[in-house]
Amino acid sequence: MRGLRDSGDGTVDSASRDSVGTTGTARRSRGFRAGLAASGTAMAGLAAFGLFCVSCSASGTGTRDEGPAGTKPVAQASPTLATPSTTALPARRVDAVTLLKRDSEVSPRIRTDLRPCSGDEYPIDTSYGSLTDGPAADVVVNVLTCGDSVGIGTYVYRPRDDGSYENVFAAEMPAVYGTIDRGDLVVTTQVYESKDSVAYPSGEEVITYRWADNRFSEHDRVHNDFNRAVGSGEGELPVPVDPTRN
Repeated sequence: MRGLRDSGDGTVDSASRDSVGTTGTARRSRGFRAGLAASGTAMAGLAAFGLFCVSCSASGTGTRDEGPAGTKPVAQASPTLATPSTTALPARRVDAVTLLKRDSEVSPRIRTDLRPCSGDEYPIDTSYGSLTDGPAADVVVNVLTCGDSVGIGTYVYRPRDDGSYENVFAAEMPAVYGTIDRGDLVVTTQVYESKDSVAYPSGEEVITYRWADNRFSEHDRVHNDFNRAVGSGEGELPVPVDPTRN
């Protein structure tokens, strides 16, 4: 793995809900007034009692604020919208191909061999996220091979205030790939022994980097050894057995 870098230039191409009304209350009021006109003075006492009940039910939102009783519609306050996050940085899209080809920190071999695999599709993966507390999102660029999609280079570009980018990390080796994980840069490299095929490496190194003092420093390292007995396709799967019932 090549060392960490703090220099290099890059360029950028660009790029209430309405509350539920008290309809039920209105309907009950209209029904009550029609019944009052039809029944005459004999029903005045009962009507006055009913009016009292309706006015009581229309003055609140039900039994308690936790929710309505039964299925009758009640007034509801509009939900409070969540405050948008202020920590997310704008992901300003970049032309990663141009960024790499104009970067003297990228090896001449990778710059020369960087061609489309088909049409205008380049073997490049690009991720945007917060790694270096810059004015905009940082850019992680992985360069792959066309045939088997094996990573051959991982680069991190930090945005400057003027809109350009600087190369602050580079790792050029077979089977390397970088990702952004909750503000950390995680770089994985496959470990091959002499008889390993590309599809079945012997293990991997997973290194976590954190940005401090204007540079990336190693924070954690994990080594995984892979089981070499799997992947051959030999043997049969065991027949599933129903679990024993008590």
